[in-house]
Amino acid sequence: MSEALQAQQLEQGLDRLGLTLDPVQQRQLLDYLALLSKWNKVYSLTAITEPSKMVSHHLLDSLAALAPIAARHPATLADIGSGGGQPGIPFAIARPDWRIVLLDSNHKKTSFLKQATIELGLGNVEVVCDRVEQFRPAQGFDIVTSRAFADLADFVRWTRHLLAPGGRWAALKGVHPFEEIAALPADVRMLGVEPLPVPGLEAERCLVWVEEAA
Repeated sequence: MSEALQAQQLEQGLDRLGLTLDPVQQRQLLDYLALLSKWNKVYSLTAITEPSKMVSHHLLDSLAALAPIAARHPATLADIGSGGGQPGIPFAIARPDWRIVLLDSNHKKTSFLKQATIELGLGNVEVVCDRVEQFRPAQGFDIVTSRAFADLADFVRWTRHLLAPGGRWAALKGVHPFEEIAALPADVRMLGVEPLPVPGLEAERCLVWVEEAA
């Protein structure tokens, strides 16, 4: 797939998601994919390397969750186990007004993330290489999110200290995680599960909202 076709696929996907991004942001998203593909040859950041699938699986799969999260009006967001940068980097490109931390304990992955944020000019992003249990920021986050990081119960337990007062967990999941929800600690409250239709992706996706119990 040529870059022009990738750009067309991205533009059509954004339209279906109801997201308006300017040409510079769309260029940044495609440049991010190019960096991911380049670094993947050495660092094995992703198993999905087919150009057309990279648009749907890395960009649109992340951006499908943007509008529901943006509706909560967060100022700060932590992407836990960011890996190759999803959903944090697409979020940072689409919402330069958010302060975003990308956290991963893998040095190779955070080396990529740091280089990507520099090359993409993402001044709203901080990359942290640390275990989530040991990461102690000065302030908590409005949204703590993850994509394919851990089951919900562990995600909540390991990141509880990262929530700002009134903050919420927003976990990107595949099919509706009934068993994971049933295993959540008793001192948190389920807020809901939002289905996330992803353009070009047949598999199910959803966003699971959780908060501290009163």
